[in-house]
Amino acid sequence: MTGQQHGRPLVMGVLNVTPDSFSDGGRYVERDRAVERGLAMVAEGADLVDVGGESSRPGATPVAVDEELRRVVPVLLALAGRVRLSVDTTKEVVARAAVAAGATLLNDISGRLWPVAAAEGVGWVAMHMQGTPADMQLDPHYGDVVGEVHRWLLERLRTALDAGVEEVWVDQGIGFGKTAEHNLALLAHLDELVEATAAAGGRGVLVGTSRKRFLGAFGAPGDEPLGPDERLEASLATAVWAMAQGAGMVRVHDVAPTVVAAGLVGLAEEAAVPVGGSMGGSR
Repeated sequence: MTGQQHGRPLVMGVLNVTPDSFSDGGRYVERDRAVERGLAMVAEGADLVDVGGESSRPGATPVAVDEELRRVVPVLLALAGRVRLSVDTTKEVVARAAVAAGATLLNDISGRLWPVAAAEGVGWVAMHMQGTPADMQLDPHYGDVVGEVHRWLLERLRTALDAGVEEVWVDQGIGFGKTAEHNLALLAHLDELVEATAAAGGRGVLVGTSRKRFLGAFGAPGDEPLGPDERLEASLATAVWAMAQGAGMVRVHDVAPTVVAAGLVGLAEEAAVPVGGSMGGSR
């Protein structure tokens, strides 16, 4: 499985240093609390910590560059050397400052920062989004969501590789300009993207479903959907599905249980390989 660490898929921990993120906004705005949470995720087994200073929840508005830098850079500097760091940003200035502070992966929901990744010699995640966070969930529509999203991602992958980015991940952008039906269709066809990404020379597929709104309907006792902190079971289920389909990395809020799940997926993958053989067509 592409992108594995210690025989299992990679687990990226979410560290939002924002006041308004959909799940944990406001909890880690202060530098010391953010660093404490980052170190806790390292102790829980996170392979990467993804630091973000601008919310991308539905309806979110942009943050000024100076404010995003103020939120992100001190936390990156404090965590540098403890774990691999990613920065969740769409801004070139923030991306370059984050790399200087220790980040080695640009997690880019805009799909535009590959020139920065190439120039700085770091990895890049290309995520698909229809619209912007401010309007992406107003009326998302596609003729063929799987075909359109996958074609767009593979085009970005090839463009980045041609530009000299050595480590390119792709992300279907679950919840970013997609209905629940779109999200489920993309997850159902994830193995196709995994195969196409590997064939095109990408590092792997990153999947982020953790605590997202569409999961709130699953397991809800009544008509009221579950809140973000009540979506652990659904988050784990979709993460395990993604890993079993070949995703090389999952982006999550709940690191410890996901690391356990990733380890079990890794063991199951190993058990499916005949001694002296290969996975072949075992999926």
